[in-house]
Amino acid sequence: MKKGEVLQISSSRTAVLIATLNEEEGIGPTIKEIKRFLKDAYILVVDGRSTDKTVEIAKDLGADVIFQDGKGKGDAIRKGIKHLAPDFRYFVLIDADFTYPAEYIPKMIRALENDSSIGMVLGNRFNEEFSFRDSSNSAFYTGNRLLAFAQHLVNGIRLADPLSGLRVARWDIMKCWNPKSDGFDIEAEMNYLVERSKCRMIEIPIEYRPRLGEKKLKFKHGFSILKRMLSESLVEHAHSAFYS
Repeated sequence: MKKGEVLQISSSRTAVLIATLNEEEGIGPTIKEIKRFLKDAYILVVDGRSTDKTVEIAKDLGADVIFQDGKGKGDAIRKGIKHLAPDFRYFVLIDADFTYPAEYIPKMIRALENDSSIGMVLGNRFNEEFSFRDSSNSAFYTGNRLLAFAQHLVNGIRLADPLSGLRVARWDIMKCWNPKSDGFDIEAEMNYLVERSKCRMIEIPIEYRPRLGEKKLKFKHGFSILKRMLSESLVEHAHSAFYS
């Protein structure tokens, strides 16, 4: 498949979930790009009571919008999963800030269609195209690499970009999931979910664009992500001990 190819199959059975909180700058371009590459996909925006025009823009572009009950990205994803119908085939998670190009989603779906052993495909930001032109990117990269090492150390999950905000998973794995995470640790928990399903995870290299709007992920969130990794590892070890 060529870069930029528009997906012509299976998109009507694809659900795209976008968690938002004051993303009026990025939500419009994000939805428009998704609709370009996934013509018939169902787009669900789960909003955290935005005070800007996020909800208005999303509705005007044809997305369904619901409001989360609590706060945080994980809480939004939990609400979205409960809202989605059981008959989807693929589940796409993408951030609302236009950092992740939707043009990669068709390739990610095709990987799932071509290999039944794969449960989730992640977009890997940290490839040869990743820019270190400013110090914030260098710090961002270092923090993510440390967390990637921690996840591999405590659970054996080897991913170059385990916290990627662009991922496509089989809906059969996701639909009964009731996430425990309320915040940005949701991606780490999702990795463990797929790992426990005995399916493989693979990564494809993607471009990562500058975000539109205010950055919400802070250095402090790294500690909650690490805590989630450790707690999920303990659950995994307890499960293994019980059935051994």
